[in-house]
Amino acid sequence: MLPITSIYAAFLALIFLALSWRVIMFRRGHRVSLGDGDSKDLRQRSRAQANFAEYTPIGLILLACIELQGAPAIAVHTLGAMLLIGRALHARAFWVHPMNFTFRTYGMLLTLLMILFSALGLLLHALI
Repeated sequence: MLPITSIYAAFLALIFLALSWRVIMFRRGHRVSLGDGDSKDLRQRSRAQANFAEYTPIGLILLACIELQGAPAIAVHTLGAMLLIGRALHARAFWVHPMNFTFRTYGMLLTLLMILFSALGLLLHALI
């Protein structure tokens, strides 16, 4: 059982659904079935969704591994919060025009630091 990882997976899934909904509604409203229809707005929405889909799975896999290794709950929650807040900030950056680069920067920083700390923690745990 992964009760802590499950919480963060659920919240992240809701963010993914929101990002997907924005893409779907734009596509339906503008009748764009493939590609971006040469729309800057659709490109931005699609990239927000794609970036989320690219980074979130590895974060959740690492979080699950850390929880399975028996890390203290506070460590798992800290890493989970870093991933959730990082992904939420990044998604929020893409939600507005013009894009909020401060949110984007901090969102990616939190996401990448979570991945780094998780990977290093797992390696140290395995080697020591």
